[in-house]
Amino acid sequence: MKLVIIEGPGKRETLKKYLGQGYEVFATKGHVRDLPAKDFGVDLRTIVPKYEIMEDKVDLIAELKKKAKKADEVLIATDPDREGEAIAWHIAYILGIDPETKCRIEFNEISKKAVTEALSKPRAINMDLVNAQQTRRILDRIVGYKLSPIICKRIKPKLSAGRVQSVALKLVCDRENEINAFVPEEYWNISADLENKEKAKFKAALNTIDGKKAKVSNEEEANKIKQDLSGASYVVANIKKTQTKSHAPAPFTTSTMQQDALNKLGMNLKKTSLCAQQLYEGVEIEGEGKVALITYIRTDSTRVSPDAQALTLAYIAKQYGDKYVPSKPNIYKTKETAQDAHEAIRPISIERTPASVMSSLSPDNFKLYKLIYERFLASQMSDALYNNVNVDISANNYGFKAVGKTVEFLGYTAVYKNYVEKEDDPSKIPPLSVGETLGLVKFNMEQKFTKPPARYTEASLVKEMEEKGIGRPATYAMTITTLATRSYTALDGKYLYPTELGKVVNEYLAKNFHQVINVKFTADMETRLDEIAEQGKDWQAVASSFWNSFSGLLTKAGANYDKIKVAPEKTDIVCDKCGAPMVVREGRYGKFLGCSAYPKCNNIMKLNAQTSQSEEKPKYEPKVIGKCPECKDGDITVRRSKAGRMYYACNKCKFYAFANPMKNKTEETAN
Repeated sequence: MKLVIIEGPGKRETLKKYLGQGYEVFATKGHVRDLPAKDFGVDLRTIVPKYEIMEDKVDLIAELKKKAKKADEVLIATDPDREGEAIAWHIAYILGIDPETKCRIEFNEISKKAVTEALSKPRAINMDLVNAQQTRRILDRIVGYKLSPIICKRIKPKLSAGRVQSVALKLVCDRENEINAFVPEEYWNISADLENKEKAKFKAALNTIDGKKAKVSNEEEANKIKQDLSGASYVVANIKKTQTKSHAPAPFTTSTMQQDALNKLGMNLKKTSLCAQQLYEGVEIEGEGKVALITYIRTDSTRVSPDAQALTLAYIAKQYGDKYVPSKPNIYKTKETAQDAHEAIRPISIERTPASVMSSLSPDNFKLYKLIYERFLASQMSDALYNNVNVDISANNYGFKAVGKTVEFLGYTAVYKNYVEKEDDPSKIPPLSVGETLGLVKFNMEQKFTKPPARYTEASLVKEMEEKGIGRPATYAMTITTLATRSYTALDGKYLYPTELGKVVNEYLAKNFHQVINVKFTADMETRLDEIAEQGKDWQAVASSFWNSFSGLLTKAGANYDKIKVAPEKTDIVCDKCGAPMVVREGRYGKFLGCSAYPKCNNIMKLNAQTSQSEEKPKYEPKVIGKCPECKDGDITVRRSKAGRMYYACNKCKFYAFANPMKNKTEETAN
């Protein structure tokens, strides 16, 4: 009997089906050895870590040893990444297996072919990958173990700091500071609703004034343009027709999958990770048993195996026709910082369509599988082709532009059309000729204000972390979850904002440990970890260098333990006794709402989602100041953000501004 050791128990049944008789599969349920839970566990003079069997794995390891003793051969098939390689090394140590023997197998997908190939190509444990993981673990232990106690003493208990976590918090805080510092600028959009001689209507926007790019800053300038164009002739000056291509999107990496799942399916990172793990490990398919549907889910590569690509191209030709097969197979460039050990996330079999497995999947699993399947299928298809029409229209010394776009060839959008972002202006331009005089239906003037950068969503924060080289695919979801768990960030709808606690922690770290929570420093460290994994760089030297620079900051910061006060979190609920705003406070039994006027008023309320409804507590009522300049139907109200800043927003559309939009009103006049 041969013993195959894996991490997740979820894929045990799937593997057993492919391995057949003569094999037993044992799951470790993740890591089995780690640094001590109650001790630092690293000799910082020699950078030698001290590992011990994790407390909750003692019985499991005892069982594993018994099975390994009875086995004719032990094969370690942990996940194909740094963490998986480190787990394999720890298992080998516990079982007394020489890591240089061919005891390690790996597969990127759980399929009959992949498993069979893995069994035929056992290898030694890759110590470079192990050492990269050890370095990462030691760096995280240094920051977490040495820094966390300091912020607990300075700010409040049960807080934490992390090498990646704290940088992610800094990104959220920096974005909030940008928003608060933003000064909106007024501008006006001017357009004309026009018609050709057949009375076919279209819209043209003001583009130039005296041959220069138009910029209208206020109502006075807008009214002057309106006056200048009173009675003017609108003449077609130029028509330019072009054809453009839209390239198919690359297949999913971990981060792009997480981003699209949130943006297009409304699934948060935690839900996406759970569903993806289930699809990778295997789901019960009627008549087949447990079947894995997608490849390995922790990857930052867009590479696709030649076999999978060839089968997919043949499928496209059969289902859609030869025109949908590109002249050359699509190859996508992978980022320089990517670990290219694994393929992109794709369906294991292109023949297993979403429709064919719909009845076997939960609604969330089906939605995610469909998204992954269609994204991959589209990634291998031909470009979409569009016919573009750009029309220049002159009116006195003013130039207007109308843009139209029609589809010439669907290409990949035949599959991915439900997920393609809407075009800015997909409208058609009616037949026109150069020199034709157009009729003016309506002259439009619309006041606008520049908007601050948007807060991060979970998806956009993942994208930012990936682009800046902070963290790795396996850590994005956990990092963002930790920020929420520590109450450093909260959600306003789908948008992340820093809590008062998060701001205080970030401010303290930025002041005292700016070198460590520096975005570039963290990205550079990830590069050094890659160099250990890929080039065999001295891992202990990397860890030692980090400690030498970090220890001086610790000494300086540790000399001052003066308490830092954290302002309580503001709410829009008002005290029903004195009318002051209620704030979130924390007691021995958890969080509650307390009056901000304490100790003058000691009113408290339960903190729950139904506070304002079930207990009929009065809420802050926004003040109406006028009609919305965009939708013309909603009311503009004065509101207060969770960060305490006043802003103006419509109660029916998405319009908002930090400057009062009622100083000038949108004007729309028919001529």
